Amino acid sequence: MDDLRSANCPSNLLQSRQRLAIALGAAILGIACGSWFVGKDSNTPQIAKVPRWVPSEEPTSREPAAAPSVVADQDEPTSGDASTFSFRLTRNADGQVKAVQFCNDCGMGCNMCGGNGCQRDVYGVDCQNGPPCGEAGWNQWGPIPWQAFNQGEYVGPHRPSHVDTYHIRVDDSIEFVYRLTRAMTDGPYRMEVGDSIKIESIVDPNLSREVTVQPDGTITALHLGRIRAADRTADEIKADLEDRYLHGGGYKIIDLTISPTKVNTRLEDLRAAVDSRFFTGGQGKLVRVTPEGTIRLPVINAVHVVGLTLDEIRQEVNARYAKQIIGIEVTPILQARAPRFLYVLGEVKQSGRFTMEAPTSVMQSLSLAGGWNQGANLREVVVFRRGEDWRLLATRIDIRGAVYGKRPTPADEIWLRDSDIVVVPKSAIQRNDEFIDQVFTKGIYGVIPSGIISGLLFNQGVAL
Repeated sequence: MDDLRSANCPSNLLQSRQRLAIALGAAILGIACGSWFVGKDSNTPQIAKVPRWVPSEEPTSREPAAAPSVVADQDEPTSGDASTFSFRLTRNADGQVKAVQFCNDCGMGCNMCGGNGCQRDVYGVDCQNGPPCGEAGWNQWGPIPWQAFNQGEYVGPHRPSHVDTYHIRVDDSIEFVYRLTRAMTDGPYRMEVGDSIKIESIVDPNLSREVTVQPDGTITALHLGRIRAADRTADEIKADLEDRYLHGGGYKIIDLTISPTKVNTRLEDLRAAVDSRFFTGGQGKLVRVTPEGTIRLPVINAVHVVGLTLDEIRQEVNARYAKQIIGIEVTPILQARAPRFLYVLGEVKQSGRFTMEAPTSVMQSLSLAGGWNQGANLREVVVFRRGEDWRLLATRIDIRGAVYGKRPTPADEIWLRDSDIVVVPKSAIQRNDEFIDQVFTKGIYGVIPSGIISGLLFNQGVAL
């Protein structure tokens, strides 16, 4: 009697009817989805099955025979080694039936027993065999170059370069290697600040001395005081000194010899600034591109490099150094690229920021995020991208057929680039479930107990 009274309680009756309605809805939805999936699976390869032809006697030779001429509706070979080979009919993309020879002992694709029996031909779909304006489906089934290399070449073939020309980006690290050219200049050498010259005289040995070009560009000569020497050749300095000694220095005869003893001081100072022999080795400078797109080097200071290639940077830097220092050549080397990130969020196992260490596609980004959650809408995955001028671009792709094995060469499997955002949205059922949970379960039923609502409805005679 207690069980009977409990079953007749309005709240229990309401819950029983709710469970029954949910079960019926789930059953109807499952039948509809099941029939839809069955109807969608119409793209599988069609392979005509031909009975294996068993030879009547033992084979006398394992050498492959010449391939016979086979028509589409032929069930057995017309020629060839009947003890070794038979044929299987396959249908190509144009709907034509084609006979493929295979070995009775080791199966189809054994290279006609002419080589290693473990190296079988692989059949599948190649995207380049698809239609010009679409994607190849499973109906383009045929031999593909799946394993064209030996086991030691598991790294795969050499593919084209990632980009035709790499342009420097912010946060790239560039190492500049400095080298002395020791090339002969066209004109005579001109003295610089810090250079040293030796003045010699056979008329008056007291005039002989070694002097250094001061920061103001002058040298000090006996009886004459300061004389400008910077940006002048040794012959020009000699002529100036002799003229001064003859016309104001009290000498009637003078014969001077000017010998540079220390030259190219700026070059030596630059070498000291970039000397890394006690650290990383060699003469170089490692710099990082600043957010404003520039780098800073000794002597020439800031150089804008963002968007330039390494060759363009080399030409620009060497041209600037040529105006300041003679005999130096600089070679830029890309030491490290700026980190590249992509962002995956939404209905994935682990959303977040991931480093792109190699070319990455949409499905590869989902694998980085640990896969997708149940209820993810893989038909409307959104990819956000920033253009060259930071404008926002977006596209919506469908990868459901690919991840469920329905589309072998999906056109939606696109390549991603730095700062792309991949959003996997919720399905319609998932969104409706959240709406019901927030409005009814946590909203109305959270404020008013379900027993009170059921009692009110029962008293009003509302049938559930």
